[in-house]
Amino acid sequence: MARVPYHWRVLSVVTLGSLMTGVNASTLNVALPVVVRHFEAGALAAHWVLLSFMLTNTVLLVLCGRLADVFGRRETYMLGYGVFTVASLLLGLAPGVGALIALRMVQAAGFAMILANATAIITHSFPPHLLSQGIGLYISTISVSQVLGPSVGGFLADAAGWRWVFWFNVPFGIAAICWGAVTLRKVPRGDREPVDVRGALLLLCWLGGLLLALSEAGALGWGSPLVLAGVLAFALGLPLFWWAQRRTAHPLIDLGLFADPGFSLANAAAFLHTLARFGIVLVAALFFQGVRGVDAATAGLAVLPVPIAMMVASPLAGTLARWVGPRTVAVAGPAMTAAGLATLLLTLDAGTPYPVVAAGLALMGAGSGVFLTGNTTAIMARVPRDRLGVVNGMRLTLQNVGNTLGVAMALSLIASAVDRADRPALFTGAAPEGTVAGYQRAMAVMLVMALLSMAAAVAGLVATRRAPS
Repeated sequence: MARVPYHWRVLSVVTLGSLMTGVNASTLNVALPVVVRHFEAGALAAHWVLLSFMLTNTVLLVLCGRLADVFGRRETYMLGYGVFTVASLLLGLAPGVGALIALRMVQAAGFAMILANATAIITHSFPPHLLSQGIGLYISTISVSQVLGPSVGGFLADAAGWRWVFWFNVPFGIAAICWGAVTLRKVPRGDREPVDVRGALLLLCWLGGLLLALSEAGALGWGSPLVLAGVLAFALGLPLFWWAQRRTAHPLIDLGLFADPGFSLANAAAFLHTLARFGIVLVAALFFQGVRGVDAATAGLAVLPVPIAMMVASPLAGTLARWVGPRTVAVAGPAMTAAGLATLLLTLDAGTPYPVVAAGLALMGAGSGVFLTGNTTAIMARVPRDRLGVVNGMRLTLQNVGNTLGVAMALSLIASAVDRADRPALFTGAAPEGTVAGYQRAMAVMLVMALLSMAAAVAGLVATRRAPS
């Protein structure tokens, strides 16, 4: 039997890692009410069980991508598996919600090492004419993990307890370490440039402040000292970060890349699309548990149309991108996402038949799969191989900022429609008066973001076609 080509074996390693990490992310979205009830956590702690992971991951992505370019992509990737697996084991032993949040940050560091290198490793190993298919299959695997995640999370939380939401990662992590060790080859390293630690700290300052303000403004009001402190950190940290990046010889984010309109617009479209889509599984899971009164396992099954549609659409988009170009494919994604959000916005209430809700969720999932495959291929295809890690990390950082802001924005909008005293109940699966209006507000803002993403994708397509060859 002919030996399987190296690029397909690499894809098998990367997809195993994406299955493990992707399932982990979506299990907690569904199991969050169970975890919050166990620790008797307040609304602030409930926010940061999710947001601490996203913030840490976002800050470290570019850093991990650059470290991989300099010190070895294979080594950094494998270290990420180890950190993620050990943190998952310790999370199941967390004695309190504070320890849980701290360990989620450690787990996020391992996740950043994995995520920053996954697409870069695929891009480095695949021949150019097969790259869109490789990325489409990779994104499809992420979708499979999102199919499994809600069901696994709901089942484990209800049947085995919240600790197994984290412990189930451990055997998969060990398997990923073993398979990666025997499969991945060493990748040539880039120049040993210094790491921009100052840039990473400034990114943490302004992004953390923005997240704190957005996540707590709905519950505490914009005049709260905690919210004002977050706004101040954002207002001071962002210009300092921009100034520092322009003046350092080896910046965390190479702002010169954004001089290319196609690159800038593709990343802008990705950021906006992430704002539109990322919070939907969390919002829908909370809606089904709070408004419809179902348990975590049933809520996990109810949100399956999103990842199933994404799983089907991603490889199809990868094949289509070989014929019509990835940017053309990317334009169709936000249009489908917007159609799904519009369906949900117009029909979402306690009495809406489930097939209608499922149709809206499926349209969103298909749009995400189409967009991510086309847009990611468009960004990565022309990147020099010795810069794949840092550019992929920068791409993912922008998207993760959208991920984190999307969740914070959705939670804040939902809470804003509920009396302040009743807001903590939202995260335990209850439905105070005004809850449905809060979900509708979140859907409306997501729809606007999807339309803006479509506009940016169209502009990127036009700019690329007008650029000289």
